[in-house]
Amino acid sequence: MHDLILKGANVYKDGDLQPLSIAVKGGKIVEVGENISGEAKKTLDLSGKTVLPGLIDSQVHFREPGLIHKEEIETGSMAAALGGVCTFFEMPNTSPPTTSVESIKEKVEKAKKVSYVNFAFFMGATQHNLEELKKITDLEGCCGIKIFLGSSTGSLLLFEREALLNVFKNTKGMISCHSENEDLLNERKPVRDKATTAHGHPEWRNVETALSSTQRLVKLAREAGRKVHVLHITTKDEINFLRENKDACTVEVLPQHLTLFAPECYDRLGTYAQMNPPIRTKDHQEGIWKGLVDGTVDVMGSDHAPHTREEKDQGYPNSPSGMPGVQTIIPLMLNHVSEGRLTLNRMIELLAEKPSELWHLNKGKIEVGKDADFTVVDLERVVEIKDEDQASRVGWTPFHGMKVKGWPTHTIVGGTVVMEEGKLIERGGKPVTPGH
Repeated sequence: MHDLILKGANVYKDGDLQPLSIAVKGGKIVEVGENISGEAKKTLDLSGKTVLPGLIDSQVHFREPGLIHKEEIETGSMAAALGGVCTFFEMPNTSPPTTSVESIKEKVEKAKKVSYVNFAFFMGATQHNLEELKKITDLEGCCGIKIFLGSSTGSLLLFEREALLNVFKNTKGMISCHSENEDLLNERKPVRDKATTAHGHPEWRNVETALSSTQRLVKLAREAGRKVHVLHITTKDEINFLRENKDACTVEVLPQHLTLFAPECYDRLGTYAQMNPPIRTKDHQEGIWKGLVDGTVDVMGSDHAPHTREEKDQGYPNSPSGMPGVQTIIPLMLNHVSEGRLTLNRMIELLAEKPSELWHLNKGKIEVGKDADFTVVDLERVVEIKDEDQASRVGWTPFHGMKVKGWPTHTIVGGTVVMEEGKLIERGGKPVTPGH
């Protein structure tokens, strides 16, 4: 007997939407076809819906330990499930930061108890933890190394050349980098300190702070003979540079930078639009879109980085950078699909196929033997995003009031239905340990 059968939907398989059924047993896909034989413990009739491979958010900040007034693994995973995200990769800039084998193990054990969806955690790089970083390939639920080359939320920072080369040359697995030039950020602090509104944020963290760091990072990666994963690209200049240097890098962008733009977002949202690297002007947004469409960009993440209203309301430059996003990344991108900005195929490539390929996961496609992770969506449903519907502990979204076309209706993780029509059903999260 099967554990689960999905029927009645259009299924994304081999690049097309096809009227197929799917059978699941033991957390794996065991049959895909027009007619599924045998019975199941649970059958879902998904008529009118579209079944996608389980979508992956490869950059979130769930703030646990130490900053749980903003978020916890449990609440972050609830937001992920409600947003149709089947797997998240969480960042290490917690308090204390996640910089050791023991701290990864603590997060994994906590997530096993509370997470609704699958999970993995990055280990942060410091000046002093190279021996710990070397151990990540054998570590359950560890998805790679995170390096902050420019200061952001938390205390993690590593930008000295020799220390970076040591990490690049002596470790294995994915190295994901926040790329901003710390020396330039420090030099330009007077710009920040004189600013009285969030309009000053992209002036302080200007294009050169991003581009110069990314150029340096790619040069270091090439010198070390390995690729680097460059996170949340915000400038057309970086896209143009990275397009010509794909042999040394993979590239991530965020829906925030594809959807919001300056100065309008700062006029309307103020510090609630403040994040690192910052949202920039329309010409940079168009440059990012060009990189998304032409294949320069490999993956998308939400960079879910919640702060409370009280913290955001302190006023610039005292307000922290970051915004929630794990619950809205899929609706936003489905809306861009509906508007014709990108194809559904490209969206699935960015959020399922390519992450699975880069992290060597048994996910990303609907075929026999793959993990039974599915994001079920209604491509025609129009919904207004609202603050009050957000599961994140901070209870707000910069996209409040925005109507989107395309909405996640079910999140299925390892054959377990964890979310159905906006209601959390049961926890299904398990640790994801990438191949290297």
